[in-house]
Amino acid sequence: MSDGPLIVQSDKTILLEVDHGQATEARHAIAAFAELERAPEHIHTYRITPLGLWNARAAGIDAEKVLDTLLTYSRFPVPHSLLVDIEETMSRYGRLRLEKDPQHGLVMRTDDYPVLEEVMRAKKIAPLLGPRIDGETVVVHSSERGQLKQALLKIGWPADDRAGYVDGTPHPIALEEEGWALRPYQRLAAENFWAGGSGVVVLPCGAGKTIVGAAAMAQSSTTTLILVTNTVAARQWKDELLRRTSLTEDEIGEYSGSVKEVRPVTIATYQVLTVKRGGLYPHLELVDKNDWGLIVYDEVHLLPAPIFRMTADLQARRRLGLTATLVREDGREGEVFSLIGPKRYDAPWKDIEAQGYIAPADCVEVRVDLPRDERMAYAMADDADKYRLCASSETKTAVVEQLVRRHAGEQLLVIGQYIDQLDEIGERIGAPVIKGSTSVKERQRLFDAFRAGELHRLVVSKVANFSIDLPEASVAVQVSGSFGSRQEEAQRLGRLLRPKADGRSARFYALVARDTLDQDFAAKRQRFLAEQGYAYRIMDAGDLAKD
Repeated sequence: MSDGPLIVQSDKTILLEVDHGQATEARHAIAAFAELERAPEHIHTYRITPLGLWNARAAGIDAEKVLDTLLTYSRFPVPHSLLVDIEETMSRYGRLRLEKDPQHGLVMRTDDYPVLEEVMRAKKIAPLLGPRIDGETVVVHSSERGQLKQALLKIGWPADDRAGYVDGTPHPIALEEEGWALRPYQRLAAENFWAGGSGVVVLPCGAGKTIVGAAAMAQSSTTTLILVTNTVAARQWKDELLRRTSLTEDEIGEYSGSVKEVRPVTIATYQVLTVKRGGLYPHLELVDKNDWGLIVYDEVHLLPAPIFRMTADLQARRRLGLTATLVREDGREGEVFSLIGPKRYDAPWKDIEAQGYIAPADCVEVRVDLPRDERMAYAMADDADKYRLCASSETKTAVVEQLVRRHAGEQLLVIGQYIDQLDEIGERIGAPVIKGSTSVKERQRLFDAFRAGELHRLVVSKVANFSIDLPEASVAVQVSGSFGSRQEEAQRLGRLLRPKADGRSARFYALVARDTLDQDFAAKRQRFLAEQGYAYRIMDAGDLAKD
């Protein structure tokens, strides 16, 4: 028995004592194969899952390394059953391999005959396979490469895809590091991605995921398709590529609702690709009819179902997913693993903050009491209406006004879900409101004015949740959200995390109606940030003046 920082338990959880002298090195060691679940002040909880172990195997970490890490840092003996389970789970990855065969094309091979026999008899897998070549090899329909990987993952036999990638059409792209340089973690993230060929890079909001994408494009030097959440994000990507790479205006095209340009680097919105007419997706030909060498998925955790299906057909292309959190409220993280690729790099938010690359943040939950009439309306409302009633309480508007006065002169965002609530707040604090009906041109104008300091206050709906770069925003007031969405909470805090010129902390206020669904959902929303080490202070609205 040693005095290590870890307690490894038979339920596959790992407890990490944060204040232990070896905590940092132990945390880095287990992050390769265990998922962080909770990160309060003193004890962090990690969980060992099959997906986490298979991610580790895909990254070249074997079972011996995992077991050695646990035995080295564990304070108490590691349960023998857990050691056996880890070894057996990791041994499942790669028992089936997808390879290119010069005679038969795409094949699935194994050194374990019974495993191949088992999967060939699975109802959802048999239609994806061609003829049996021999006892260890079966032909795979090349168009089913993605679907097969999905199906194999679901039955617990993740395939090691060694079939390689098409080169795509060459196109010279170089980073132009004049007056700036890749940060060490950005360089490592791009290198890890390239070594694996496809996969996901997880970095905090504000940590420069776009730069990682640019670095991967420079390594690929091929035609590239970049998929983004909205038109504003598309234009931010274009501006960043023009600033950071050798690409010119003529080499970068936008493919969105209003513009349909196909160029060597094309930036398309998920929205336009998922437009459906007559049961078909007419714009998916953008993907099919071009010889892309690299496809970049911005905010990969948001992939809509049609893009998942599209990605299943793109397994011969290199694919890079970028995200601040792989949390999906629909639980489809496994599909990201099988169709985009395993996690190639993951940096905890607090690590990047400690290096000075993102701003520290103070998170405050401000609890308000519903007035009697609103309380009665809430009590008598149908379940479907309860959250809207409490989340858009008039009481919150008064608190927003108080916070605006308190942070006068600072760059402040008010963020919410309900448009009527946001319109009223915008009118009361004298700030423009950006919502779904706001034109792209007007959104761009308002964001630019905010960045330039000409506007100090903006009210934004969920259209600003993702991929909006507002580096000088230092205060956000969240008045309502998408129920208990953890990834939305993380993205909203992320609007504030660009380092400030004067080094000050960001301030994130969440206004919550006490004793209602709003309070229950707030606890769920905050979970991911708590896992990243962000602690919420809870205050009563009446105490704001004293803080």
